[in-house]
Amino acid sequence: MYIKCWGSRGSIPVSGPEYHKYGGDTTCIEIRTKNGELIIVDAGTGMRRLGNQVTIEGCRLFHVLFTHSHWDHLLGFPFFKPLYNPEADIQIYRCPFPGKFVETIVTKMMSPPHFPVRYSDLRAQITYQKGCPSDFQIDSVTVTPIALSHPNSGCGYKFTEDGKSFVFLTDNELGYTHPGGLKFKDYAAFCEGADLLFHDAEYTPEEYAQSIEWGHSTYTDALELGLAAGVKRLGFFHHNRDRTDQGIDHILSQTRNIISERKSGLICYAVGRDMSFEV
Repeated sequence: MYIKCWGSRGSIPVSGPEYHKYGGDTTCIEIRTKNGELIIVDAGTGMRRLGNQVTIEGCRLFHVLFTHSHWDHLLGFPFFKPLYNPEADIQIYRCPFPGKFVETIVTKMMSPPHFPVRYSDLRAQITYQKGCPSDFQIDSVTVTPIALSHPNSGCGYKFTEDGKSFVFLTDNELGYTHPGGLKFKDYAAFCEGADLLFHDAEYTPEEYAQSIEWGHSTYTDALELGLAAGVKRLGFFHHNRDRTDQGIDHILSQTRNIISERKSGLICYAVGRDMSFEV
């Protein structure tokens, strides 16, 4: 699998020179299967840039997954250029909840007074596929969902291809169990041995004391999860809207010191705009 980050910022997009290194776009992840099929996870503002790129490439088939329906994960959807291409085939999976949850969210988002272009005016062929709560297949990749610990709930995913796995758990609060969410040990079991894990790391421990129950984790809890699960690589995700490049670099430096003290071989990154990974 090839994985690229088009946006890793949390809550709201930001801009300015202090955000140049890690970027200001909100959540959007591209996954390419070994056969070249494209999976898109979340439709934050990073989806706009992804749409520009795949339009240049001439891509026509898109598999789209949502983790949940908070606005920072949806803002880019109406600006995804393939939506306006009659040759595009956009397959949206019924996650995080079965039934017509996703259809309702998408159609409401693209209707007055929220957006001037109506859902019914989109030119792409849009279909809805069976997804959560069980495992499902997208091309050569098996997708395994897991409930997030987050207000209003949501879904994280494990993507497995040829015995290699990538786990994506953004907007997941490890320090508090929301209704429908799971315990730390459950997430550790889900992530066990993953080749790559992206996990919410929005807060420092000091900040979290003022933000308990808001649905996000500290970078130290995300690190503990990576260590407990024995993952090979860990990427911090959902960067706080006020966290500058310098602030993220400081967190990463502190984390690497802890990893060294633990004598662990874990490799840790702060996931930023346009970073790519092979699994």
